[in-house]
Amino acid sequence: MTVTAQHDLNITRRRVQPKAAKDEFWQRGLILVVIAYLFVGLVLPIAMVFTKSLQNFSFQTDQVTVAFQTETGFDTPRTLQSWFEETGKEINNGLRPTERTRLAIVKVIPKPARAGIEAFQITDLSEKGGQFLIDGVLSEGGTTYEVERKKLSKVQVKPQVDYGLGNYGYYFSSPALFHSIQNSFLIAIAVVVIVVPLAFGYAYGLMRTNMIGKGFFRLAATVPVLVPSLLPAIGLIYLFGNQGILTPLLFGQSIYGPIGIILASVFFTFPHAMIIMIVALSSSDQRLYEASEVLGASKWRTFWVVTLPGARYGLISAGFVVFTLVLTDFGVPKVIGGDFNMLALDIYKQVIGQQNFQVGAVVSVVLLVPAVVAFAVDRIISRRQVAIMSAKAVPYQPEDDPFLDRAMLIYCGSVALFILGVIAMCQFAALAQFWPYNLTPSLTHYDFSKVGGGGWSAYWNSVKLAFLVSTFGACAVFIAANLVEKARGFELGRNFLQFLAMMPMAIPGMVLGLAYIFFFNDPSNPLNFLYGTMAILVINTSIHLWTVSHLTASTALKQMDKEFEAVAMSLKQPFWRMLSRVSAPVCLPAISEIWLYYFVNAMTTVSAVVFLYSPSTQLASVAVLNMDDAGDIAAAAAMGMMIFYTNVIVRVGYSLLTGRLLGQLQAWRHR
Repeated sequence: MTVTAQHDLNITRRRVQPKAAKDEFWQRGLILVVIAYLFVGLVLPIAMVFTKSLQNFSFQTDQVTVAFQTETGFDTPRTLQSWFEETGKEINNGLRPTERTRLAIVKVIPKPARAGIEAFQITDLSEKGGQFLIDGVLSEGGTTYEVERKKLSKVQVKPQVDYGLGNYGYYFSSPALFHSIQNSFLIAIAVVVIVVPLAFGYAYGLMRTNMIGKGFFRLAATVPVLVPSLLPAIGLIYLFGNQGILTPLLFGQSIYGPIGIILASVFFTFPHAMIIMIVALSSSDQRLYEASEVLGASKWRTFWVVTLPGARYGLISAGFVVFTLVLTDFGVPKVIGGDFNMLALDIYKQVIGQQNFQVGAVVSVVLLVPAVVAFAVDRIISRRQVAIMSAKAVPYQPEDDPFLDRAMLIYCGSVALFILGVIAMCQFAALAQFWPYNLTPSLTHYDFSKVGGGGWSAYWNSVKLAFLVSTFGACAVFIAANLVEKARGFELGRNFLQFLAMMPMAIPGMVLGLAYIFFFNDPSNPLNFLYGTMAILVINTSIHLWTVSHLTASTALKQMDKEFEAVAMSLKQPFWRMLSRVSAPVCLPAISEIWLYYFVNAMTTVSAVVFLYSPSTQLASVAVLNMDDAGDIAAAAAMGMMIFYTNVIVRVGYSLLTGRLLGQLQAWRHR
């Protein structure tokens, strides 16, 4: 073969790289925009949490000297360290300083030693400066300042920062803080052990029996999704608290502590586990059960050999979901936990109670680790799941079993009674004029102007936030999912966008909220203007709830045949026209579900926004928290019920509207 022929052959063997069309450049640009949004709203704030957790503050008292004025001038300067050694006082009273801690010089130098001195010379011996402030102005390194006696009280020593693992050592060496880790894990495991079997039995009654009232029981089980996690804790206080109507049932035990946390956590995590178990039990092959019956296996053995193995991935996934929800929840232990510390509550106490942001960041990292591990293990296990419904499979149809149907009716009825009973108790408490002495129904507690917490403006702020988040979030998530699933080329960018879209699921709300303080509240950040506005609440909430919405949109888009894109390309139609005229109408049911998911969760969220609201953007869920803190528990129940009413109205309105609208727009699905 000649050299020329070989050269031509090599050219034909090369992979042809088509030139990117203008449409593809627009797609790549949008991918980069969404990546930038998630990177700024998620990655950078979380990185700030890790940075803050490594910051250690200490007073460098040997770098500040004070000289007294005498008749002949100023005497020999003395360091503040020497004054501490002479007086025997501990620096900052032995407490660990934070970035906001200040040390007044008049507290260091005894008053008798300052008697008769009219002026002082204070020197910053450090090279970088900033060792103290005078009237709020930082000192410069190597500079001496002359201060009059009357202004000495305005001189404050500022702690200096260095980086290391000191905060982690402090946290793990503190028994009270370290025990919160143990408490959190024990409570989470206990709730998993209770909820997963409870949800499995409930889902089994719905999917594998012919009991009556399935529709009612399905609706009753989803009620906890419509309320903030604070509300069931309030309901349990009215049921089992010091003046509760069922307190004797606790046999002398207190609802404030582990018992209350477990009961309230079971309430609010139950629907999440039940939905997973319904999906797991809905995919079964009738032929497996027929084969088991032919082989002479009993129903009990069939359950252990066929039913349970088929649902094992659902059981594992439900366990990890419940574990993560309990571990990262803040509302329940805040209301009903008493003195029982948990990790999420520690973050709140360190940040709000002690203004110790560095230790709060440490707790956030500690809380982040098990949440990320649980999420990662759940994803790995879900990928190992294989299809149990083949193309030839026969959908399972439950047989009539009067005994089983009655047993499951009693079981599901008991669970539904617990759920609806807690909500009914909250409603009764909200209407009772003065619990437990005057139970006359009244709307007094709905007059939120008489209590703190933001009043009706907080409620309307929540409605506004929910509408903005649901509208913006549904659009943004669907566009992002469309770019991941349908964009051409740019594999690196699409894969990175998919990775960022999955991250929020592993980030607890408290951690994300604290991360936003560190990132957006920094005066040097050009995005600082967002802090304290409704916009930052919208960004925070939309990103916090991004992953579930993204998975919903991706699932709907994957069901669309790739021929749609091929036809659009052959007709030279831009991607945005394909998106607006084909993808969006086809996926309208999924988009509607995303909108509803965002709205309901934006109304009930607490942990993600508790650090970010301002007086003008206070929310209803946070108002429930503040009212409970102030002792206005009946008003807190009333506000919680307002959230419940709103979500019920929106859900019913959504069902009516989408039922008619989708019936018209999705008529092509039915022949």
